[in-house]
Amino acid sequence: MLTLAVCANVSAAPAVDVADLGSPDRHIRVAVQTGEGGRLQYTVTRDGKPVLLASQLGLQLEGAELSSGLTVVARSAPRPIREHYDMAVGKRRSISYRANEQTTTVRNAQQQTMEVTFRVSNDGVAFRYRVADATLARKKLLQERTSFALPASSRAWLQPMSVAQTGWNGTNPSYEEHYQMDIAAGSASPSPAGWVFPALFKVGDNWLALSEAGMDGSFQGSRLAPQADGAVYRIGNPMPAEVYTGGGLLADVTGTLTTPWRLLALGSLKTVTESTLGTDLAAPAQPFDAALVRPGHASWSWALLKDDATVYAVQKKFIDYAADMHWDYTLIDADWDRKIGYDKVRELVDYAASKKVGILLWYNSSGAWNTTEYSPKSQLLTHQQRVAEFARLRAMGVKGVKIDFFGGDGQSMIAYYVEILRDAADAGLLVNFHGATLPRGWSRTWPNLMTMEAIRGMEFTTFEQVDEDKMPAHAAMLPFTRNLFDPMDFTPMVFGDIPNIRRSSSNGFELATSVLYLSGIQHFAETPEGMASVPAYVKTLLQELPRSWDDSRLLDGYPGQHVVMARRSGKHWYIAGINATDAEKRVTLDLSFAGKTQGVLITDGATERSFNQSGIAADKQVVVTIKPHGGFVIQF
Repeated sequence: MLTLAVCANVSAAPAVDVADLGSPDRHIRVAVQTGEGGRLQYTVTRDGKPVLLASQLGLQLEGAELSSGLTVVARSAPRPIREHYDMAVGKRRSISYRANEQTTTVRNAQQQTMEVTFRVSNDGVAFRYRVADATLARKKLLQERTSFALPASSRAWLQPMSVAQTGWNGTNPSYEEHYQMDIAAGSASPSPAGWVFPALFKVGDNWLALSEAGMDGSFQGSRLAPQADGAVYRIGNPMPAEVYTGGGLLADVTGTLTTPWRLLALGSLKTVTESTLGTDLAAPAQPFDAALVRPGHASWSWALLKDDATVYAVQKKFIDYAADMHWDYTLIDADWDRKIGYDKVRELVDYAASKKVGILLWYNSSGAWNTTEYSPKSQLLTHQQRVAEFARLRAMGVKGVKIDFFGGDGQSMIAYYVEILRDAADAGLLVNFHGATLPRGWSRTWPNLMTMEAIRGMEFTTFEQVDEDKMPAHAAMLPFTRNLFDPMDFTPMVFGDIPNIRRSSSNGFELATSVLYLSGIQHFAETPEGMASVPAYVKTLLQELPRSWDDSRLLDGYPGQHVVMARRSGKHWYIAGINATDAEKRVTLDLSFAGKTQGVLITDGATERSFNQSGIAADKQVVVTIKPHGGFVIQF
């Protein structure tokens, strides 16, 4: 639907002034118009209720002010967008994207033009800018002027962005802070670096998640600026240090400048949580041998045993552990080149292959942007280095790489990620980025990208008790934020002890994270000894747990408090729930989608380290009681 509002005095006003674009189901509407000072603005409503008030659009480039003094000179007719794609990694395998699209062209006083393209789908809004003006050969970004003006009563769930080159050996930012939950919209970030994406808000009866997608390496990774006076959030930039050595911070191109999509997933909490906008708006898949796209589960010694375990004998033990669990991979972590060596690792690769287990190897990404010493280091900095090293790994039979300690979100650093993904794809290697940025839809574009960290994961709970104490609420945030669109390598699940730490979650809670968290390769933290302590039925569930999912549904939940998700693989449904609060939680679930079938409920037993198994029938009203800091898994 397109509505045009034109002044009666046609000679005194632009021919095209206001456009109103609706979603296919007509619940969401976006109005785009010029306001005071020739500023291009947009508003968003759902079912007639305001979600975003008048918010600014525009770019400031060197030599071109494209955020004020603008006149609308053209607007395309709305057109339907219909795309279908498949995902090996994510909440849904087969995805259909439907939206209505319209492009507005504006011109400034210097006759320089910019296009803004909006898409409105049933689950949200997206827009991006394009500057192709031939009179401006170089498009050097100074500042994006996009804003998101929320109603004053809105609430926010946000993660602060850490300051560049702070933290352990200067490894920040890595999207590894705790969320601030249910705060007043407009609250300033405690960090001068701002807030990370995805950013979650409650606006009246609606929920809203802000993020971006479509990162090809030509643009920096964005965030929300630290100040949001009046609940008006603005796009923020990386800090100056967040660059590949000698590289650029902000977009600077010749030819055409196209920004990533700014996306707003919008609707009920269920609609937002089940949305696939983060991959809908990403570029289609690059070529990669489909036979090599193997999501799976992995054993991993470093989570609980740390550096001393990166030795031949322990890694062989973890290969046997993976084989016993019917898992697909074993990850050998930092310093393997010095503590084991290439030749002995080749022996481990061959041994693992005989057990039908693949080997993944750790690398240090860093050059000069931090002071980490773990190795192999600085072996992937150039295309020539990567081609040689990746070819060596493929010849050894290695299946993939975990690459750690990146330097932030500057354009040159984002380009570094993309170049690694491209060279790894050419070599047939799977990729896991750690100490890293948010994926922003890369798992669609690069099928070899299995997972990324970009979260304060389980390893932090092994360092300090304060992190373990915050873990349950943190865990109940992740399906609504960090893990909303993109795979997340949280490295979950401990049933036994964490050295020198008092665990704050039950075993039922820990088991539930194996289903709740989406990761192309799920690296489980538990050791062989911890796994030996659980009942046979828990071990069997983990041996048979699907590697990827065909569908996902939010059944119940509230950010930071509790969450119940259902995931389907083929005809089999798994329902997992956790309770992060200090009180018992009763949830009433409609499980009729599973059909008239009997299932198995695995939940907490009499103590936090025990389990209980019972039968359960799929029905319209199934009541499950979750203990404080407890959890459950239902298998149909």
